[in-house]
Amino acid sequence: MDLRFARSGGRTILRQYRYTLPLQALTPFQLEDGTAYLMLLNPTGGVLGGDSLMTRVQQGNGTHVLLTTPSATRVYRTPRQPAFQHTAIQLGEDAILEYVPDHTIPHAGASLCQTLRINLSGGSKAIVLESFAAGRLACGERWSFRDMDLKTEVFLQEKPLMLNRTRITPYLRDPSQMGVMEDFNYMASLSVFAGGFADWEKVAKALQQTIDETTGIFGGVSALARGGCVARYLTRSTPELSAINSRLWFVARRHVLGLAPFPMRKY
Repeated sequence: MDLRFARSGGRTILRQYRYTLPLQALTPFQLEDGTAYLMLLNPTGGVLGGDSLMTRVQQGNGTHVLLTTPSATRVYRTPRQPAFQHTAIQLGEDAILEYVPDHTIPHAGASLCQTLRINLSGGSKAIVLESFAAGRLACGERWSFRDMDLKTEVFLQEKPLMLNRTRITPYLRDPSQMGVMEDFNYMASLSVFAGGFADWEKVAKALQQTIDETTGIFGGVSALARGGCVARYLTRSTPELSAINSRLWFVARRHVLGLAPFPMRKY
């Protein structure tokens, strides 16, 4: 799937859209401030073994794009080849990206290789949310998937701001053991990046305070060497995950983008 956004008449428009099922996007909503609010979806209901899904997003100068999903992404049992899911996002000068998809749910026996690569230009900003579950908890599946290999790379003008890789192989090491996930069922991170922004310690402190004030959440926040900060946290339930994701996103919006909270409605 290819999405290209441009600035026109004080608002962000979807200038070009090409897709091949099972990936597609809904028609963008225009927010009052000109932001393009877009849902990415997979109408087949999930990701299957052998899938190789590629999403490319190109944001022109001065665009503001909010990308989300209508629900969690399910990764089904993959007895042979793993499922591959790749996303590449390029931001033009002074562009803003808010990438806040719902969490990923790996079914028993699932195998997923996922990459997210974001490249910022001068003056651009990005808020990036990533989260996943231990499995289909309601079905008694906890750490029953085969493996998950998640890689996130963020660059500012082709120079790395953050390179992160998370690989979980429950059959080699039980994530529920002490010092790993223990009795937590969800892992998430909210990362904020901006070229030319300086007060990251203040942002990190505000995010940490939000985590500390939220019952049942375990996590911490660190400023990067330059250009950003990252919050990582664990929760036990979906409602807890949804609540802390929204709170941290709203804090990041206020401190880095100078915008009020946006209560997304998906149903």
